[in-house]
Amino acid sequence: MPTNEFRALYERLRRGATRSAADGRPGALRHVTPDRVVAAVAEVRLGRTVSLAAPIETVPSPDDPEPAVHRMTGPAPEGLGAEGLHFATDRFAMNVHGDADSHIDALCHVVLDGELYGGVPASSVTPEGARELSVDLVADGIVGRGVLLDIPRLRGVPWLEPGDQVTSDDLTGAEAAQRVRVGPGDLLFVRVGHRLRRTELGPWNAATARAGLHPTAVEFLAERRVAVLGGDGNNDTAPSAVPGIAFPVHVLAVQAMGIPLMDYLQFEELVPVCAQAGRWSFLCTVAPLRLPGATGSPVNPIAVL
Repeated sequence: MPTNEFRALYERLRRGATRSAADGRPGALRHVTPDRVVAAVAEVRLGRTVSLAAPIETVPSPDDPEPAVHRMTGPAPEGLGAEGLHFATDRFAMNVHGDADSHIDALCHVVLDGELYGGVPASSVTPEGARELSVDLVADGIVGRGVLLDIPRLRGVPWLEPGDQVTSDDLTGAEAAQRVRVGPGDLLFVRVGHRLRRTELGPWNAATARAGLHPTAVEFLAERRVAVLGGDGNNDTAPSAVPGIAFPVHVLAVQAMGIPLMDYLQFEELVPVCAQAGRWSFLCTVAPLRLPGATGSPVNPIAVL
């Protein structure tokens, strides 16, 4: 995609988002209105809950050279068999924005031309944390109607190969094939099969080669007034479709439109449940950690069918 065409798309989506931001809710989350949350509860038919997060990894791999660190801090080995009360304790640390662990990007995560979403100056992100648009904006969680569009299922393949791109036609084609329609305030999940490929073939350097959305597919999100986008990859394709912009989907969704992104989720447990039920929509709850000033958080979205 030529850079000038990307910039024109960026300006168009940015202007559209600015015109419709009126009720004080941050970014596209304004579309998740109370009545839509109530309506989403009606999606529950089976009483079945399914996690959309992958287990957090602690072993280095090609796509996770600095994995999370989990250390037991107590009790001491000599105290394990001692009489009396003891507690098992541990400590956890992780790089939130990696290429393996499931996480949510806050609206302060993406900077373009010195600005965050809504024209907030990038200087608001300080060494002490982000003063605006941090993950604390969703401290009360995100609850709404989730919709899963399975692109490999549409194309008749187990997964998309690294570098392949999901188009708007793919999204509308998946809707038709799955008999579901994405609407205002929905949490849209797009499966490219990244997790299944990783499981079957082993990890690779996903920073340089991965399937994702083509930048023009973000127009679909704008037209449908999607509130959140989640993928089982990074949502962006690598190599990038736009010269000089490594993460164009992140730029368009987060920085231009104020759509929080969830990266590196996993849908392999959800797909068979949806297929068996014949339904690809569900109640979805997202509860990031309460980390004031943080640019993102590990996350474990739960689909309730």
